[in-house]
Amino acid sequence: MTNKSRSILETLVSYPTVSNSSNLDLVSWICDYLEGYNIDCHLDYNSDGTKASIYALIGPEEPDGVILSGHTDVVPVVGQKWQTDPWKLTENDGKLYGRGTCDMKGFLANVLAMVPEMTEVELKRPIQLAFSRDEEVGCIGAPPMISKIRDQLPPAKLAIIGEPSMLKVVTGHKGGTAISVHVRGFEVHSSIMHQGVSAIMYAAKLIEWANQRNKENSEKRKDSITSQFVPPYTTLHVGKIKGGTAQNITAKDCRFFVEIRCVPGEEPEKWVSEFQQYAVQLESEMKKVNEDTGINTGNWFNVPPLKPETNGAAEEMARRITGDNSINVVSYATEAGQFQEKGYSAVVCGPGSIEQAHGADEFISIPQLEAGERFIGKIIRELT
Repeated sequence: MTNKSRSILETLVSYPTVSNSSNLDLVSWICDYLEGYNIDCHLDYNSDGTKASIYALIGPEEPDGVILSGHTDVVPVVGQKWQTDPWKLTENDGKLYGRGTCDMKGFLANVLAMVPEMTEVELKRPIQLAFSRDEEVGCIGAPPMISKIRDQLPPAKLAIIGEPSMLKVVTGHKGGTAISVHVRGFEVHSSIMHQGVSAIMYAAKLIEWANQRNKENSEKRKDSITSQFVPPYTTLHVGKIKGGTAQNITAKDCRFFVEIRCVPGEEPEKWVSEFQQYAVQLESEMKKVNEDTGINTGNWFNVPPLKPETNGAAEEMARRITGDNSINVVSYATEAGQFQEKGYSAVVCGPGSIEQAHGADEFISIPQLEAGERFIGKIIRELT
């Protein structure tokens, strides 16, 4: 491994680009770095200008290039017990610790470390860099960035999203969506609960609806694609709930989120629609007791699944470069589905293990960082 990969990773980790904070200091550093190699850096800002995605083209203004994509944001460290400073790259026993080392600043460091070679060789087809914002809060930064890439850069042939996969070629992943739910009840003493409306008890009906869908989905016949996933069906999950005033009062409010991870072939919007239809039915029952009650729902985000492609250009290149011919799909969502939705052939393939992502003492092993650099080097040689 060159010292440059590690040096760049150390710099990237030092920027605490948690999704609830600005990433502009990191963006500025990356832009300065790219401009030092005479590469024009394009930015796509969020609505209030506090965050930005970065995209750039290296090589000829020609079609059929390769997009190397990753996200700049990381998850929080609050409440986690780290043995090292999460914002300082620390080596121990062949591992490099720090927030984002695995997910996914290790891949970004590999790509940036190889920029000098990208500019020195004569690329026949271009490399496009696509570094997004706000991936960790629902992949909301990639879609506007992808739209600008399509409008402003030559049409690329494929996209490789460098999420940690131990450099295994991942050809499919589940889609994701989240529904915010606020149930508004009517407070009375619980001894006359029939005159009130308990927001919590109606929330329980909505959650039970999700439980029943899980049961039905688990019993559905599996096709050749869904059977590859673990679990091999769409799941609905409530991980946090809040509501109520006191034990002897019908709850005035209850709030929770429903997380839905759907297999390829099922769209997140379908599940949102079905959930909302059931909420409308329950709301009509509530209003028979009190007109001021109701159920408010909001769709937080929608991330499309990555569907395995037949003779996909991205899969073919990634398998040829890595030598990996195993079948790999994952149950988490990435921006790969969003690239595919916009017409790009897409796969997930990057250094590090997803098992290390998001937890305390996140790390990437030095061998994986080295392998990631070699992976980018082989892509460069493919394009010459």
